[in-house]
Amino acid sequence: MSALEQTLLSRGLVSRDQLDQAVRQQTLDGVTLGQALVSTGALTEEDLIPVLAEAAGLRFIDIDVFPVDARVAASVPAAVCRRHLILPVAREGDAVLLAMAEPGNIVALDDVRSYLGSAVTPAVAQRGALERAIRRWVRSDSEIDSIGQSIDSTVREEERDLGPVGEAVAEDSPVVRWVHLLISQAIHDSCSDIHLEPEEHDLRVRYRIDGVLHEMQSSPKSIQSQVISRIKIMANIDIAERRKPQDGRISIAIDGGNVDLRVATLPTVWGEKVVMRILNTAAVEVDLRKLSFSEASFERFKASYTKPYGMILATGPTGSGKSTTLYAAIREISRPDVNIITIEDPVEYRMTGINQIQVNPKAGLTFASALRSILRADPDVVLVGEIRDGETAKIAVEAALTGHLVLSTLHTNDAPSAVTRLTEMGIEPFLVASALDCVVAQRLARRLCERCRESYTPSQAEVDMMRADWVFKEPPPTKLYRPKGCAACAQTGFKGRMAVHEVMTVSKELEHLTALRKSTRELNELAREQGMISLRQDGWGKVAKGMTSVGELLRVVA
Repeated sequence: MSALEQTLLSRGLVSRDQLDQAVRQQTLDGVTLGQALVSTGALTEEDLIPVLAEAAGLRFIDIDVFPVDARVAASVPAAVCRRHLILPVAREGDAVLLAMAEPGNIVALDDVRSYLGSAVTPAVAQRGALERAIRRWVRSDSEIDSIGQSIDSTVREEERDLGPVGEAVAEDSPVVRWVHLLISQAIHDSCSDIHLEPEEHDLRVRYRIDGVLHEMQSSPKSIQSQVISRIKIMANIDIAERRKPQDGRISIAIDGGNVDLRVATLPTVWGEKVVMRILNTAAVEVDLRKLSFSEASFERFKASYTKPYGMILATGPTGSGKSTTLYAAIREISRPDVNIITIEDPVEYRMTGINQIQVNPKAGLTFASALRSILRADPDVVLVGEIRDGETAKIAVEAALTGHLVLSTLHTNDAPSAVTRLTEMGIEPFLVASALDCVVAQRLARRLCERCRESYTPSQAEVDMMRADWVFKEPPPTKLYRPKGCAACAQTGFKGRMAVHEVMTVSKELEHLTALRKSTRELNELAREQGMISLRQDGWGKVAKGMTSVGELLRVVA
């Protein structure tokens, strides 16, 4: 009996019958015993890796929670770590502990020994967890800083004012490398926006991660002109125009795949600020049931998007997940017998079976003009990326009144305010009342890391706030959770985000108040009486379940 078989049986991970079945499968298919165990369903691949490590006499590391030493992790070049899927995690005596997906990779061990000049102790880690750890710990910050300093030392005094385009364009220029590393590091950090902000003495770089801005770099002021020129060229923006805001788009190859970025420039007193929004243009497979809707809110929303006509609006600030919610609803109703057409700026998600149109104002293709054309193309469902003006709003309302299901986004603070916003755009209140069927207001809050969150007894002030907004059948909890911080969440205490929702369905009574031009406050009061759970109330429900913290809820919801 092999060491692996003995380990499996001694730890009670498989029965004798399961092991015999796997051995037979191994003989028939000519695979390893581990592969046979996974194929027969006796073990998952995640459960198998620690067992294989033990049978081989190697150490297994759960790298999601292992306290990685950042200085040790940075001691081996990023390219080597990614090529061999390895990560130095700690120094133990005279040797470096090396997490590996394939501990038998002799070439990787030799490469690391040559870089470190010391002994290496291999350890086994899950492949997926190791990939996440490499993205987290193998950073380009030092290389970005080094390139910035190199550019600063070579730039000539007269070039600082002129902003040399030639050097920024050259493909082997340090500026090209600087910009590429900046974008690739942002993608590895799961960043949604990159901010380049000129200041009096330097160029500040900030990443927005999970809705919160983090300062990542501070580069010499002298590289500012070259960096901004490079980004403007990539985005096909006029590099000579520095006095007014401009917009563009970049498509760049990162790690074997293409990433799209939406670029916006804004003139400030110290130079042009650049914001790059990273767009996920891969085929979207968003499940509406995984968007953290409460049961009551989900049922109200589902009753609206399954209707054959009417208008559904998603409201909230920029970056609150409105488009994701609408796309998830579109995915639910997408069938071969339904014609769905979207008009967007930009197309953030690519979906199969959907006709998607990109706004192009230079060619005369605006939201309003495209919407008119769409209605002549026999649509069943229309998604308008955003209602920005009265003309678009009027056509969308008319479409909803003539047998189409129209979905769109609007910038308002809460769901009832959407009614007031449409009337302010010049739409007659009786038309708004007849067309509008549902409004979903939402915010994104950071989700507590489940590995390290800690429970505590809430203060009296927190208890009072919770009770004031409590609308659920079960009593408020006596125990809440707060962030702590661990290796898995980069010591932030949060990992990922979730949505807080407010779903208002337009009843006959709300239609009547809308037609009478009643205030947002009156609409809000009636909607709550009819069962609408407000953003704050929904947030307290998620705090009670340990999904987020009190501080995070109060950060995103007034």
